[in-house]
Amino acid sequence: MLHIKGRVLAGPEDVRDELWVVDGHVTYERPPAALPETVLEGWALPGLVDAHCHVGLDAHGPVDDFTSEKQALTDREAGALLLRDAGSPSDTSWVDDRMDLPRLIRAGRHIARTRRYIRNYAHEIEPGDLAAYVRREARRGDGWVKLVGDWIDREEGDLTACWPRWAIDEAIAAAHEEGARVTAHCFAEDSLYDLVEAGIDCIEHATGLTEDTIPLFAERGVAIVPTLVNIATFPALADGGQAKFPRWADHMRRLHERRYETVRAAWDAGIPVFTGTDAGGSLEHGLVGQEVAELVEAGIPVRDALSAATWGARSWLGRPALAEGDPADLVVYPADPRDDVGVLMAPRHVVLRGRVVR
Repeated sequence: MLHIKGRVLAGPEDVRDELWVVDGHVTYERPPAALPETVLEGWALPGLVDAHCHVGLDAHGPVDDFTSEKQALTDREAGALLLRDAGSPSDTSWVDDRMDLPRLIRAGRHIARTRRYIRNYAHEIEPGDLAAYVRREARRGDGWVKLVGDWIDREEGDLTACWPRWAIDEAIAAAHEEGARVTAHCFAEDSLYDLVEAGIDCIEHATGLTEDTIPLFAERGVAIVPTLVNIATFPALADGGQAKFPRWADHMRRLHERRYETVRAAWDAGIPVFTGTDAGGSLEHGLVGQEVAELVEAGIPVRDALSAATWGARSWLGRPALAEGDPADLVVYPADPRDDVGVLMAPRHVVLRGRVVR
């Protein structure tokens, strides 16, 4: 039995003095005194959520199981105990069965337009095949499918939308028929309207949101996962592509410059915002604490930024938090994260499936 003492942030307005973990589950009712207990002290939160990462993927494509395990363990050490894998060419279905690894929600493999994404990452297909591939990935994943909504068009020399509207309509309808939600990688502006009108559930990065599309997202309840720790790499990417694709480079710099303004405007409009790092491509795992700090830097109030990584994110993904009887996936910090989100970067204890793993 575990006994968590101090403050338990069970919800945005629900603060308890203590909880117990019995048989791997949370209880707020004091168990019989005869049970031996291990006491952990500090400020407890539900296990953090990285709603956009890539287990089983690195900068070059799929990785072996040993590397996938290391990625998941790195997230666990950072307190990220629920991962939404936003596209991976590797079969990582085994991860969620491991008692020592974070819980994993898989989106299957990316689906991209031919020669319009990073090599070795995605199914690269043409629009007529999109709905069929979406159905396949919906059946292979855990309730999500990932599209590449825009990417650089080498002939245009800039970011452009990857799919015609009719293909998106068919694909999203197919996913919903299979009981899956759809998300899409989108950096730029011109793919967003069609994706939202077609019924998409989430947009990754969403740097192309404007005053024209923000109200549409809010009206339809389409969530965004800004991945600000990844957007921070845009200037370096632009510098690397300046000589060959100057229009694209300038566009990427503009998206980066207004990134905080974009996220704050989305939050102000009532668009659901959740934490994601985009780890596993060029970024290392274990950055979810930094992403929460980035949301605060963008102007999102601390409690809402915390919710984007805990209570709100878990509810959005259909996973429990710290209610009575929930599985005990929680993180304990030395100080109140509502006062300083920086403490999220250094957990004191990590409890996964009722076991202390850090």
